Amino acid sequence: MTLHATLHRAWAADLTPAQLYDLLRLRTDIFVVEQKCPYPELDGRDLEPGTRHFWLADDEGRVLATLRLLEDSGGEFRIGRVCTAANARGNGLSGRLMEAVVAEVGSAPSVLDAQVEVKAFYARYGYVEQGEEFVEDGIPHITMRRSG
Repeated sequence: MTLHATLHRAWAADLTPAQLYDLLRLRTDIFVVEQKCPYPELDGRDLEPGTRHFWLADDEGRVLATLRLLEDSGGEFRIGRVCTAANARGNGLSGRLMEAVVAEVGSAPSVLDAQVEVKAFYARYGYVEQGEEFVEDGIPHITMRRSG
């Protein structure tokens, strides 16, 4: 069964308080609670002027998956906080978000820090491993870069 979800994209300044709350709630549910990683999810970057948020919501408006796109110094984009609600996994939602964000950045360089267990997922979108694996909040990660 295919899950119907509508893609949304908004600059940080255009998010309503309710939208921001829903995005942050999903991220906290996944990264802090489910993955048992007590870390500062609210890192100050969600409301930066260049930050863009992408998410997929069901017909009732519930956020099913999200990611954010940051503009780092030097013109490089950083993709992060990619997650899908547990009850919506296996429906290609993260893939839809990645397709949207890759289209958004176009040929500009972009980087992400992937959990090692899902690095093959990001490789499908042109991201290649860079450097050595590292552990962040008890989870092995690898930096991956796409040159466009």
